Amino acid sequence: MLLEISEVAKTYPKAKQPVFSDISLSLAKGETLALTGESGSGKSTLLHLAGALDQFDRGEITLAGEPYSRLDDKGRAALRRTRVAMVFQQFNLIPSMTVAQNLAFHARLGDRFDAAWVDELTNRLGLEPQVDKFPEHLSGGQQQRVAIGRALAPRPDLLLADEPTGNLDEATGDAVLALMLDLVRASGTALFMVTHSPRIAAQMDRQLHLSAGRLQ
Repeated sequence: MLLEISEVAKTYPKAKQPVFSDISLSLAKGETLALTGESGSGKSTLLHLAGALDQFDRGEITLAGEPYSRLDDKGRAALRRTRVAMVFQQFNLIPSMTVAQNLAFHARLGDRFDAAWVDELTNRLGLEPQVDKFPEHLSGGQQQRVAIGRALAPRPDLLLADEPTGNLDEATGDAVLALMLDLVRASGTALFMVTHSPRIAAQMDRQLHLSAGRLQ
């Protein structure tokens, strides 16, 4: 297994109840998994824990056998630069950088830049005409394609996506999702996606539902 979440618990300060107290799941290399659930059920929290963006209270998370509990801040940052990438509902592009610069940014940061792969991503995402443009001159769908390309440029082991088509209309969202799934499969990256949409979830290899702190 690539990602293993074992009996993980998380409670936020001042909260009366834990977000969850005994969550376990696994994800194989190259597998796609959708996590659904009501708003406030803890979906994004679990995704952030898997991305080493937050720390859990109990249990363990491992990526390719490497325990997160042994990582310090520097180790978690290194993990996010090289082996784990995220795509959010908000595009989070760097406004002062062109499309080409945004696409290469994370890969260069993690010393994993591969010009041929970035060119392939640019081509597959249909971004060649936009490479010299800045984010403000792109449509929402184009910006999300750049965000996906930027995340996949370092060839991460794991891609985490939090409602990646939530800010797009249905037709644009479907097109962007199809591109993302195609690229994930081409690169062998595992995908763990949070979505509120059963229709989108049905396109993943597996689906889990988070409710009342438990997975179903």
